[in-house]
Amino acid sequence: MKILEANAGALTNFEVLDFLRSRGAGRDPTRVIVPVAPSEFKVYDYLEQTAACNQKRQAIGEFLEKCKSIKLAKAEILNIINIRPSSLVELYPIIEEYDNRFGEATETMEEFVETVQLLPPPPNQMQSEQGTAADETEAPDGEKIEVAE
Repeated sequence: MKILEANAGALTNFEVLDFLRSRGAGRDPTRVIVPVAPSEFKVYDYLEQTAACNQKRQAIGEFLEKCKSIKLAKAEILNIINIRPSSLVELYPIIEEYDNRFGEATETMEEFVETVQLLPPPPNQMQSEQGTAADETEAPDGEKIEVAE
């Protein structure tokens, strides 16, 4: 492998995970294509628990297109893709000088939070959303209880 351009820019968690998958990193260390360092397996295991495991290039591309109307730094966009905030409260610490830049434009930023929803949620958030949508819940003693809506 030849490096064409060293340190060309920061990578999203999705890009790192995609690279590790291309090298053969996975849950089963016996099925690797090339030698994978133990640290790469640890990074892979971590990224499998983040929003990066559910993201697709197309969703990230659509998100980047919609971000052009809001003036954000590349680092802010990178962090939004990696963290995938689901509310203004989660978005606030990611954007530098939020009050000075977007203080009175709360509607715009609320619409932007809806734009962030183009990115798939982390696996643990997906499971909790599916759990609340179910018609049955399980009581502590293991008995199923139907929930009326």
